[in-house]
Amino acid sequence: MTSLLIGEICEASKWLRWSAWPITLAIWVSITEMAGYARYTALLDACVLFPLVTTDALLSLATAGFFAAKWTQLIETEWIRSLEEQRPDLQGRLLTRRDSMREAIPDWEVSEAAWTPLIGSFILPDPDDRHVLAAAIAGHADCIVTSNRRDFPVAIASEYGIEIVDPDRFIINQWDLDSLGAMTAFKQMRARRRKPESTVEDFAQVLERSGLPSTAQRIRDAADLL
Repeated sequence: MTSLLIGEICEASKWLRWSAWPITLAIWVSITEMAGYARYTALLDACVLFPLVTTDALLSLATAGFFAAKWTQLIETEWIRSLEEQRPDLQGRLLTRRDSMREAIPDWEVSEAAWTPLIGSFILPDPDDRHVLAAAIAGHADCIVTSNRRDFPVAIASEYGIEIVDPDRFIINQWDLDSLGAMTAFKQMRARRRKPESTVEDFAQVLERSGLPSTAQRIRDAADLL
């Protein structure tokens, strides 16, 4: 766990204030409460919301307007449970982090009513992962951001027009679209750290240790601007 404050992700919101059916899956989704989004939409898996640094990086870009971030209450339950198992001392405090994430991304939720009917529409290696793909379909996501890409076979996800992307590659893709905007988002993320006086290299190392090596290198390359 890094020195980032558990509740600091809420600061992002203050800066700017992812068959057997009788009808086809495509038609069913079109009549759910989720009407679709003009922006690129990413469904964030629990494994990328578990590490605080990765979460902060992704939501920093989302609140900067790079993409629409979506997740579900079940995904929240998964990352909270996993983190509490690893860090029992954080029990209770994680609800503050959860609420701060919701505040930062007001339209975060793909509702259970929207994704539950889709669970039986496909088969995944681990049946427990079906809710993630179902939520991505119901939420009209363009991709699922996950560190466990093998859990979502491309052949299955692509049938629904959904790409499976790891968080480091996803961040780099956003950076390539708008490098100045990405640098601004990461500069603000660095400023929110408990030790903002730390060097850019310190910040890059935090990202690298969090499984974001390519992002860390972009930070090093832009050191003069951060």
